[in-house]
Amino acid sequence: MSSFITITPNFSSLVSPISNLNKKPLLPINNGSLFLAAASSSSFPSNFPQLISVSSSSSSSSSSYRRSNLQCVSSSSSSDVTPSEFPLLPFGADEVLVPTESKTLHLYEARFLALLEESLISKNKLFVHFVLDPIISSATVSGTSFAARYGCLVLIENVERLEIGALVSIRGIGRVKIVNFNQADPYLKGVVIPLQDNVPDSLNKISSDITKLKESLYQLNSLQIKLKASKDESLQTQITNSLRWAEKESSIYCDESFIPSLAERLSFAGLQPVSGFSQSESEDLQREKLEAMEIKDTSKRIGKTLEFIKLNTSMVAAKLAIQSLGVQ
Repeated sequence: MSSFITITPNFSSLVSPISNLNKKPLLPINNGSLFLAAASSSSFPSNFPQLISVSSSSSSSSSSYRRSNLQCVSSSSSSDVTPSEFPLLPFGADEVLVPTESKTLHLYEARFLALLEESLISKNKLFVHFVLDPIISSATVSGTSFAARYGCLVLIENVERLEIGALVSIRGIGRVKIVNFNQADPYLKGVVIPLQDNVPDSLNKISSDITKLKESLYQLNSLQIKLKASKDESLQTQITNSLRWAEKESSIYCDESFIPSLAERLSFAGLQPVSGFSQSESEDLQREKLEAMEIKDTSKRIGKTLEFIKLNTSMVAAKLAIQSLGVQ
């Protein structure tokens, strides 16, 4: 019997990201998602997270909420991968993180600082970043429903302790699927399995795709660094940052099945913001990232990323032309 998980989220109090892209809409739910139904906040304590297992066969008038082992609606895990337990950090639907991407978080609540300490001490600086995506509410559960999607195993690259909380720099490693929740308090913890692309049919084709992708990334980067930027903007573009990380030898201490191939890592590296992105351009990037997380074919993702890079290259070239004319 399948189950839903009820959750009472308060996204504004989860974390304070340094950058927040307000982008919608999201893509349709896929069959591998973990579904959650959020009851009205008046039904349960306001502190997050509150997780309750609800039988999908119960009627709305007689459903009984059980604090018990939490189950999920998802496809069976592959027999050749070993599930691993990690702390889980949920984000709003506009905060998907792709492999190779870096992000800085401001963690300040005690529960999330506890998550940080476990990740640093017991999990080799690893935890899972995932998105709670609003979906149509279940007929049997009142309130807004969510799907736990777009899980990405992340590596903590740097921690800066503050008077209140900490600034935490993270790097996306590879996609994962959450297959079970093991803990709700004081923070989420669950079992995940790696999600990797299918093995390409032609190694020659994928090698050619990678060459084209890297050439396009270097071309875009060479143009981007010529744009006038604010004094506080990093000298190294996010594209270069992701590309270099994707190409380097892995020094991550975890099951190798969680680390994507070089080709798969590179296919995500171009999905980074460019200096001076407008709101609409940021929304386009968000949609590209969401689609990229769904794709299971490396060549297909590289093709779509190449198209996105070409559009950005044209956009940056146009801005440089305007800049050279002295037009503000």
